[in-house]
Order: sequence, then C-alpha cells, then structure tokens
Amino acid sequence: MKNVWSNTLAWFAAVALALFLAVAAPTESSVMGRLPTLQAKFLDQRPLALPGGLASDRTLALISFHRDQRPDVESWIQGMQLGSDPSIRWLRIPVVNDPGSDAGRSEIEARLLAHYATDAAKTIVAPVFTDRSAFVRSAGLSGTERPYVMVVNRRGDVLARVVGKFDPVKAETLRATLRGE
Repeated sequence: MKNVWSNTLAWFAAVALALFLAVAAPTESSVMGRLPTLQAKFLDQRPLALPGGLASDRTLALISFHRDQRPDVESWIQGMQLGSDPSIRWLRIPVVNDPGSDAGRSEIEARLLAHYATDAAKTIVAPVFTDRSAFVRSAGLSGTERPYVMVVNRRGDVLARVVGKFDPVKAETLRATLRGE
C-alpha cells in the first residue's frame, strides 16, 4: 500500500513540476524584450503611440541614448540604404531622460530640430521622453552605452536586435526578420 502512495505522490510531483516549468519558461518577448508603451511625437509634431501606432507590423527602430551615438545610427541608415528603400518602414528613436516639464522637453526638441532640420528628417525622428533605465529594462537592452537597431511589431515585441555600428551580416539578419523569414 505504501508503494502505491509513493508512486502516486511521485506522479503528482512530476506533473506539478512540468506545469511549473511550462509557466516559468521564458517566452520570446521576455528574452528579447518589449518596446514599452509610450506617447511620443515626431519632430514634425505628428503624435506617435508606441508601439501600437507604428506604421507597419514590422518596423526597424534605430534607438540611441546619447548624441555621440549619431554616427553609429547614421552608419545603419547608409549601410541599409534606408533613405532610398521604401520597402522598409523605419524610424529613429532618441531616448531622452524626461526633464519633467514641458519647457524642458521643448528645449530638447528645439536642439533636436536644429540638428534634424530637413522635412524628411522631421518625419522619421520621434524622441521619447522617459526614464532611460526603465526603457532599457523593458526593451531587454544591456545598457545605454551603444545604440541599438531593433525590429519591433505593433505589440511591442522585439523580434530582432543588434547593437553598435553597421555590419552587413547583422543587416541581413534584420532584413530577414523584416521580411518575416
């Protein structure tokens, strides 16, 4: 009789462990991260609700945290020929620590407008005013020291992510993800 109860208890323990592991196992979004839900606006003043307001279900997001990262972001724009490839929906997202006031945000926007003065640039640059650390954690990034290029969907799931300067191999991975491969 003791053997029957031992076998039954062992079986229940195995089922409970399997259920726990099924629930606790990481999902793709928890591994790759999620773009946080935020309200932003392009420099041309069009509102953007991230991530649901993205123009495509697979959008290339060039994310930077400091102005000295602009050359690395530009290397991706040039390397992937984003300015001349209409098949790729993309945007630049400078992530800025929120100064906490409309006046502070306006001052930062004015500096960005001075740098991104062309009409074309104003339609693709959407600064995000938030806590950088919270953004990094949510998006599954490792820090703010380098820029990131990510493919995100309208649910905010990060489908692919690379870091640093343009690399042709990494660019092909991003293109494949954008195509849904």
